[in-house]
Amino acid sequence: MDYGHPLEFGAFITPSAASPEAPVLLSQVAEASGLDLVTFQDHPYQPAFLDTWTLMSFVAARTSTIRIAPNVLNVPLRPPAVVARAAASIDLLSGGRFDLGLGAGGFWDAIEAMGGRRLTPGQAVTALGEAIDLIRELWRTDERRGVFTDGKFHAVHGAKRGPRPAHDIPIHIGAYKPRMLALTGRKGDGWLPSLGYMQPGDLAKGNAAIDEAAQSVGRDPREIRRLLNIGQLAADPREFAERLAKLAVEDGIGTFILAGDDPNLLQRFGEEVAPAVRELVAAERGTRGVDAAPVRSAAALAARRDGIAYDDVPAGLRAIEPGDFEYGDVRATYMRGGRPGIVLQPSSAEQVAESLAFARRHPELPLAVRSGGHGISGRSTNDGGIVIDLRSLDEIEVLDTDRRLVRIGPGARWAQVAAALGEHGWALTSGDYGGVGVGGLATAGGIGLLAREHGLTIDHLRAAEVVLADGSIVRTDASTHPDLFWAIRGAGANVGIVTAFEFEAREVGQVGYAQLAFQVDDVAEFLEGYGRIVEESPRDLTLFLLTGGPRPGQPQVVQLYGIVDSDDPDTIIARLQPFAELAPLVQQSVQLTTYAQIMANADLGPQHGAGEPHSRSGLIEHVTPAFAEAASRMLDSGAVPFFQLRSVGGAVADVAEDATAYAHRSANFSVAALGSHPDRLDAQWRTLADHVDGMYLSFDSSERPERIAEAFPPATLSRLRRVKATYDPTCVFRDNFAIEPADSEAA
Repeated sequence: MDYGHPLEFGAFITPSAASPEAPVLLSQVAEASGLDLVTFQDHPYQPAFLDTWTLMSFVAARTSTIRIAPNVLNVPLRPPAVVARAAASIDLLSGGRFDLGLGAGGFWDAIEAMGGRRLTPGQAVTALGEAIDLIRELWRTDERRGVFTDGKFHAVHGAKRGPRPAHDIPIHIGAYKPRMLALTGRKGDGWLPSLGYMQPGDLAKGNAAIDEAAQSVGRDPREIRRLLNIGQLAADPREFAERLAKLAVEDGIGTFILAGDDPNLLQRFGEEVAPAVRELVAAERGTRGVDAAPVRSAAALAARRDGIAYDDVPAGLRAIEPGDFEYGDVRATYMRGGRPGIVLQPSSAEQVAESLAFARRHPELPLAVRSGGHGISGRSTNDGGIVIDLRSLDEIEVLDTDRRLVRIGPGARWAQVAAALGEHGWALTSGDYGGVGVGGLATAGGIGLLAREHGLTIDHLRAAEVVLADGSIVRTDASTHPDLFWAIRGAGANVGIVTAFEFEAREVGQVGYAQLAFQVDDVAEFLEGYGRIVEESPRDLTLFLLTGGPRPGQPQVVQLYGIVDSDDPDTIIARLQPFAELAPLVQQSVQLTTYAQIMANADLGPQHGAGEPHSRSGLIEHVTPAFAEAASRMLDSGAVPFFQLRSVGGAVADVAEDATAYAHRSANFSVAALGSHPDRLDAQWRTLADHVDGMYLSFDSSERPERIAEAFPPATLSRLRRVKATYDPTCVFRDNFAIEPADSEAA
């Protein structure tokens, strides 16, 4: 039976300790000859052999394309929890070039002599099954809790997960007997026997046993690749190829691994035999009409959500489904757990347009657009809907050195932007955390650590490339589609997907970065003093305040952190001194550093948020005594473990209220509060309502209809509705603070 797998060819090289460089050089020959895979036997009790893990790591470092695998790993002498770590590590270090071959054991005298446990054949199969389950569970890093198993042979009690491999490592099983073949069918990704140990008809019998076991647990037998270790079957390359082609079309072998340490033989195998086998098999499959093996397993297909036409995803567009290995790393955001039905990852503006076309064919599903996925609002994931993930659009390019004009993709993170611009002595104000994606922040506003001196992030935007709701791709600036350019600066999520930003950066040298912690007895007095000093300070100071509710038996601690844009230590201290007089300092750090180093505070890896964020946001002109008292009472309630004031004002107010869709230019402070109970949070937030004017969309997770009017003044909202009617009249973008379009007559 031909299972339709793409053909692969590999080498089985002796890990000889007598000539330790030989297996490395042979691996390089195999790679240069076009082979797909290089493998090594694992006999830890054999002093004549190099340690397999050490050798594979060395080979990975000395090659660049060929995959590497043990053939097969001796599980009785390799604790599976350690195997999981080692396999993931080599996979990450090699760029996803590792396959894992596992064996149940044998040579029990030698295993026992090395300290391993002697097992019966049945016990060995059970132990291998437990090991496979444990290894896979440790690779599931999207789960937060530790791993607990209670196996007869392999048990762990709270083992930490990870690291996560670079790709979905296939597990191939060396099997001959019925119980091992059944295990392969139930849990393996591949069957890896050696032809020299088999009798005529054993391949067919083994395939049948594996297929039956696979079907018994709902698997498609074609999910399981059939690999085969072979010797030189014929001296003539053409005859050799014909024999292998027969094994492929009659016995379903998809991977042929040649055992031999002759570099000339490996070269002929890769350069002559392999192409001939592929040609013969392709011709035979064309005649027989053999279907290709499925890309996704039956389990992955079963995880698909209703209502999504998965098979209609445009060719070439990367799509991650709920059953895919990568799904755990893309379903959630920094703040919010999610379970979208599909995550699309376009790599160009054209593919973004294709993604939107796919979304338009599913108008009943939620649609989220994600750049970095950090946003407190949590709107860049959903449950059962579509996510357009822009992480691949992450280029950072200098367009004009004299103008400091840079082009940045929405999927770049601000830590990466700061590092790239820092090489030129430039910076863009950009929040306070380097893990935030460019797209979300640069369309909502961008309240950052240089705001009082340099304004908002959107104030430095000079042009943008936007994919509109109808799929068209346009460039917009002050003179081209000016209404669109106005709208994306503060309400971009409503009118399109920005696929490239053009910013004009500023020259920024070394700065003072301060982190101060105070023991505060009177919170209201401290808040009021902070606000007063910030407003009185020169614009080169931007300082944020962070605190939470009181903890029983512990003093109230309030933190201040931010930047003084100066490389003069005396100036930095002078700017900070008034704050130091507000309350006793319990901790302080003031560094002369760079903006890039400050923004390098981020973990840029996968985000595994859980639950639903609950946050409220507002803008205020001054920290008045009444506001400070209300905020202090709110903190005393215990409903708000996170409370932040961000200083705005200064250069932000230099821009006219109607110049951008971000209109609340007179505000000197942004207020944000987070809580785990939305009702309690809302009840406390209402006590601040009389003191707040406006809100900052990125910091508010509520879905109250009135929040739109709070975010945009009447004139701004009216104009936004007209722009919405022009560029998104059918509300394709409706899941992130959606604005209703003006009716057609009014528009």
